[in-house]
Amino acid sequence: MKVMLLEDVYNLGRAGDVKKVANGYGRNYLIPQGLAVLATVGAIQQAESIRVEADKRRAVLNNEMSGVAEQMVGLKLLFPARAGETGKLYGSITTAMIAEDLSEKLGLEIDKKQIHSQPLRQLGMHSVNVRLTIDVIPEVDVVIYREGEAPENYMMAPEEIAADASPLAQIEAEEEAISEAGAETEAEIEAALEEADLGTDVEAEVEVEVEAEAEVEAEVETPEESEEESEEAA
Repeated sequence: MKVMLLEDVYNLGRAGDVKKVANGYGRNYLIPQGLAVLATVGAIQQAESIRVEADKRRAVLNNEMSGVAEQMVGLKLLFPARAGETGKLYGSITTAMIAEDLSEKLGLEIDKKQIHSQPLRQLGMHSVNVRLTIDVIPEVDVVIYREGEAPENYMMAPEEIAADASPLAQIEAEEEAISEAGAETEAEIEAALEEADLGTDVEAEVEVEVEAEAEVEAEVETPEESEEESEEAA
């Protein structure tokens, strides 16, 4: 379907533009939100006037937000987090968290939709775009550092931290493998000892059985010997 934009829409166009969009996007979002109307002949005839008015509003808004963008120069948002040895977080830093912290720093309400970033899942410094207007999109540095450590140690690219941590992770993996191998060896020794104890028990049982058989044979032979002694005496 074709629509005419009434407002600037990021990644789509500016007010007064006629755009072809998916039916669902147009009918379920753009039109209900007052961002566009169907591109009828009558609507298109008003495109120029809509464009002129939008240019005026945009110029005022860009001027206001330019001051906010200047406040963001050199601004760093700090987030402590738990992470593994390779720097991968146990969780993530979301756009909602970034928007909340930035709003507090600027004293201005920033919506999470204005933060152009995927959830951050790695220690280090990330550059994140913040859309203040369709034209004013400054960057802010988001520093994610390990809990209990200094943020200054993590003001580098996440890739550098991961690369520096890799040898340590390898060492820990090797130590874990050695520990597992040691555990297996201990298990084998215990199994051998159990087998040895079992062998001893079997031998003891055999000895008892032999002794019992000897006693039975002795009891059987005793009456015969008594009869022989009686005959000799007679």
